[in-house]
Amino acid sequence: MIITCRTTSPAPESVVFREVASVLEKRGQLGDAPVSLAVSDAVALGVATLFTSSTLSGQVMGRFASTGRADSDELIEAARFEQGYTTPEGHAALHCLIGWARSRVHSSAARAGAR
Repeated sequence: MIITCRTTSPAPESVVFREVASVLEKRGQLGDAPVSLAVSDAVALGVATLFTSSTLSGQVMGRFASTGRADSDELIEAARFEQGYTTPEGHAALHCLIGWARSRVHSSAARAGAR
């Protein structure tokens, strides 16, 4: 499924890590947090920007960061791959990007079901 952002400006790194920490804390407090509890579009783009590189997964991140559009499965797979090679903070940010992608898929499916 193609997912999109409502913004074209990625959040700066300081905002990315602050919002990631906040979302993870809220999700942890809820235990069974709703899929809709995710980082903002700007932070999703910011995470992708941080992981843009010449690798295949980095190219997926780069395309998403520059266009705000991605195939959800491709983006999630790229984020999972990158999680294996990053810091704990980067792992958390990618975890939140995966959550953002799942949130988009869920909301798109819900809108399609309501039609």
